Amino acid sequence: MSVNNIINIKTNTSEVFVGDEVFNVLNEYLRPYRNSKIFILVDENTLKYCVAELITQIEILKNAEILEIDSGEENKTIDVCSQLWKTLAEFKSDRNSLLINLGGGVITDMGGFIASTFKRGIDFINVPTTLLSQIDASVGGKTGVDFEGLKNIIGVFNEAKGVFIYPPFLKTLDKRQMLSGYAEALKHALIKDCNYWNTLKKGMLSDSKNWMKLIISSINIKNEIVINDPKEIGERKLLNFGHTIGHAIESYSLKNDEMPLFHGEAIAIGIICESYISNQQSGLSDDELKEISFTISQFYNSYDLKESEFHQLIELMKNDKKNENNGIIFTLLSEIGVAKYQQEVEIEIILDALSYYNSIISETVN
Repeated sequence: MSVNNIINIKTNTSEVFVGDEVFNVLNEYLRPYRNSKIFILVDENTLKYCVAELITQIEILKNAEILEIDSGEENKTIDVCSQLWKTLAEFKSDRNSLLINLGGGVITDMGGFIASTFKRGIDFINVPTTLLSQIDASVGGKTGVDFEGLKNIIGVFNEAKGVFIYPPFLKTLDKRQMLSGYAEALKHALIKDCNYWNTLKKGMLSDSKNWMKLIISSINIKNEIVINDPKEIGERKLLNFGHTIGHAIESYSLKNDEMPLFHGEAIAIGIICESYISNQQSGLSDDELKEISFTISQFYNSYDLKESEFHQLIELMKNDKKNENNGIIFTLLSEIGVAKYQQEVEIEIILDALSYYNSIISETVN
């Protein structure tokens, strides 16, 4: 639904609002909280580039408390949650308090978890500021943190009271951050919409006029899946395409690299590898495997997957929360736009997929 250039998308128990005038809607949304304690969770980037815009446009937030954490996946931990729970307690927040998560996927994932668990749950609102969080992380009710090097291993399903997406915030991002989010859009297209894939592979980031269409298209795909399966019992597992291998690579990079991969960069590698597995096991054609591999490698810088470290990646995959009965479980493509979930894959094929990625990047370099 669109009113006054604001797109409104209904989710299972919440709403997503998208548009340049979205703060007008947020102003009204916050009226019930005018006598409540309001907190805004930020990192150093959203503190610098986004919070002033938010507070300037929304009168009620001028007295809100700002809670700042350091950016980056390495700070998405229980220790940081503990610090924030302690701060909320020190401010004597009660069950009528509100937490506004202003930031990317780390802020919305962790902020949602902090709010969902503090005093058995206070309300929270997401104001996502990165492409990744606008099209994926802030929508769908998954909240959580990493633990012992394992991605999102602790968390709950709980939707924000509302999600308010202001596309101009994307102008604060560099190309690498935008491409990180773009990987999730590519994933949405690959699992559900061949026409969307054909649009995305031409590139939609350089012209800001395309951003609304990109955001809405991806949210609609994800929301349709999540409405049918909010707790990831079945169809929602489709959204894990690229993530079994991608999460392992992201965790490995976070631990071992001086400049770790962004989430979407790791997922892009996962998409190539899991497309190879799809070709071997799920009917994806040779031509479509080549198309996917070429498209992803054109958008993303190559990453050196050392063969000597493959065993570490396999061990990380074995700890993936999606696994069942000691098998490593994947979502795989039958063709572009069609996927199937709950596919067990042998370790030998996974190792071949990692080697395939290396062969693709060596071809690209040469």
